[in-house]
Amino acid sequence: MNLSDTDFSQLAQEALERCLALGRLSEEAGRLTRTFLSPPMREVHRLLTAWMQELGMAVRVDAVGNLIGRYPGQTPDAPALLMGSHVDTVRDAGRFDGLLGVTLALAVVKALGGRRLSLAIEVIAFSEEEGVRFGVPFLGSKAIVGRFEPALLKLQDAEGQTVEAAIRAFGLEPAQIPQAAYDPAFVKGFLEFHIEQGPVLEALGYPLGLVEGIVGQSRLEVAFRGQAGHAGTAPMHLRKDALAGAAEWITLVEREAREEPGLVATVGMITALPGAANVIPGEVQMSLDVRHLEDDTRSQAVANLITRAQQVAQRRGLELGYQTLYEQPAVPCDPGLNRLLAQALEAQGYPVHRMVSGAGHDAMVMAALCPATMLFLRSPGGLSHHPEESVWPQDVEAALRVGLDFLHRLAAHLG
Repeated sequence: MNLSDTDFSQLAQEALERCLALGRLSEEAGRLTRTFLSPPMREVHRLLTAWMQELGMAVRVDAVGNLIGRYPGQTPDAPALLMGSHVDTVRDAGRFDGLLGVTLALAVVKALGGRRLSLAIEVIAFSEEEGVRFGVPFLGSKAIVGRFEPALLKLQDAEGQTVEAAIRAFGLEPAQIPQAAYDPAFVKGFLEFHIEQGPVLEALGYPLGLVEGIVGQSRLEVAFRGQAGHAGTAPMHLRKDALAGAAEWITLVEREAREEPGLVATVGMITALPGAANVIPGEVQMSLDVRHLEDDTRSQAVANLITRAQQVAQRRGLELGYQTLYEQPAVPCDPGLNRLLAQALEAQGYPVHRMVSGAGHDAMVMAALCPATMLFLRSPGGLSHHPEESVWPQDVEAALRVGLDFLHRLAAHLG
């Protein structure tokens, strides 16, 4: 099947329209919020199942809620290339983060026109990546790679429901989660299409970016504890204001991160207690997110920022508490897959721009199972995790062309 420019354009438009259709399925009226195994996920599965079956794919749902469509290869035992992304969202999300990686993967399969390759293709709609409902990300991909620890089943959401209960409520059996793990011997790679979620490609005028690595992440909870008091009667020099200490430290976080190339550090959540206008804050709870491509640099930055917090607390007569919630090592993308992707980009007439992902993705977890890589699409305005997040149709078409070319090159390479 030789595709015309019109064919590519129509397939790209269909991928976008499917994102919009999935983007209407939400837990909240008026905005897109869809968390792990929430009620609207059933309709997501229904639509994706129908689209997969139209392509002759066999569809299954594993015990953690990943929806998987298999497009057979030329032989029943053909090894598989995995493609896909997540279908959960942050709160008040855009409609392309994650979703486009699934609908675009289906477009690549459709572009084959029914032809079989030496590879089977499996498109995975991961049930959870964002960590919104239970505070821990990558529940879907962790199951695929065999790293879903039993302790995760005991995590609770804001309503007190556990992961185990949520899985059962969705009609799945938690005891079968180990069976969701793939055998590495039958998987040749993983490719994730994803919007960049940043402004780099747009600033360069490039439609696509070849991801060479995904930064490591540290997430911590930090708390300053002082003494609450009346805002009108406590003299300034006798106060133990936890919020003032937190504010000083937050500016140090920004300053330290600016001084280290490639390092980003963010205090994204802050809660001041007791939270009254006429009360000196006695406690402040904060998040700290630190990322860098080099794990040693990231670890040293975290240690330095905690030291700075300790110094602020000591100087102000405060107590400091902190705990690490999450550690994810940096993950390099596979050089072999990237070589084929670079060849596909060049063959299709697009520049090869190599870049680092500052955000976490399922690909970084999948790298524990098989060679993994990513192809970024330009994000207009650099927007992501935002209801006005968008993507340009011509960039989706470019990714489709490159993805199909890559697929043929990989099949030929593997013989």
